[in-house]
Amino acid sequence: MNYKFDFSPIVAQAGDLLMGCLLTLQLSSFAILLAFLIAIPPAAYLHSHPKSRLSIPINAFVEVVRNTPFLVQIFFIFFGLPAAGVTLDPNVAAVIALTINGTAYAIEIIRGGLGSIHRGQQEAGYALGLSKLHVFRYVVLKPALRAIFPALASQFIFLMLTSSIASSITANELTHVAASIEATTFRSFEVYFTVAILYLLMSILLSAIFGLIQRAAFSYPNR
Repeated sequence: MNYKFDFSPIVAQAGDLLMGCLLTLQLSSFAILLAFLIAIPPAAYLHSHPKSRLSIPINAFVEVVRNTPFLVQIFFIFFGLPAAGVTLDPNVAAVIALTINGTAYAIEIIRGGLGSIHRGQQEAGYALGLSKLHVFRYVVLKPALRAIFPALASQFIFLMLTSSIASSITANELTHVAASIEATTFRSFEVYFTVAILYLLMSILLSAIFGLIQRAAFSYPNR
């Protein structure tokens, strides 16, 4: 083996790689927040009206997104929509694609959590004089999110890792930055080894953040 490892070009480009990490976290954070907020209403509707007509397009959306590659989805948004007169910036297209993808999975996860709440708990809330909104918020949604939060957090971390595919449309994120560095330094092993470590560290960071959120928002009070 004559290959000599040399990380000095990577060290020289450390600032660009860290900026790529920041851009990845920015894109992912926007998509994660939007996906979570958008997923709650359709998940609640599917839970309450599983056989209504409106549930058909919602279920179709979920199935289409979950059963097509993310690369095809982002290509359709970035390369396909211009044919219909809609041209998007690569970063905007990446956020939209990530949001759509994350929403589909979040709908299924949240719907499963809502289905785990016994009907009797809701009836007890009504018996105490709570409004429908308060029953949904405190008796149904919060306990459901408490139960599914680990699965939801794992899915959103996976969404952050999926953002690497956005480099295929030149979105400004870590993998795109890494490809530019590799093209100028020709140190493929060193570049992508470093990038793998950076993605691992970002996953650990997001896991810690979600852990803090879980303890702050969904932990049971001390008795």
